[in-house]
Amino acid sequence: MERVCFDPILPANPKIFILGTMPGKQSLRKQQYYANNRNSFWKIMYALTEEVFSENYTERIDTLKRNHIAIWDICQFGERKTSLDSDIKNEEPNPINEIIEMFPSVKQIVFNGKKAEKLYSKYFSEIAHIRYDTVLSTSPANARYSFREKLNNWKIAMI
Repeated sequence: MERVCFDPILPANPKIFILGTMPGKQSLRKQQYYANNRNSFWKIMYALTEEVFSENYTERIDTLKRNHIAIWDICQFGERKTSLDSDIKNEEPNPINEIIEMFPSVKQIVFNGKKAEKLYSKYFSEIAHIRYDTVLSTSPANARYSFREKLNNWKIAMI
């Protein structure tokens, strides 16, 4: 099985840790988190941080770090024929809780979609001082929700 995850994006003192499942095909091709232009992740991050939107990946990462937001994926390894989370199988998790314990500044875990939450629950136990929230997936496959609905859902969840 091939390693499919990217390294985590970790600011010096992360407060919020956003967890996805694993990169889709476009993300793997570009070697960037949430690289599909139809994925609303970056637009939501910029709306929440109230910073000027950028297409530049380095600037996007810097925006997360400035705002004390870490991101990573639950799966270190996994198989998936499509980019759909429902196709994930034979996954192996990243050491998520080890990272959380290294950063006592983390106050909240935000799961980008229900599949990320399910995978976390399958492999990890919740940590007592952390708030856990599941938000609407930013994936274009989650098309039954508009961008505005997704953004409002994220706004309510994020501390």
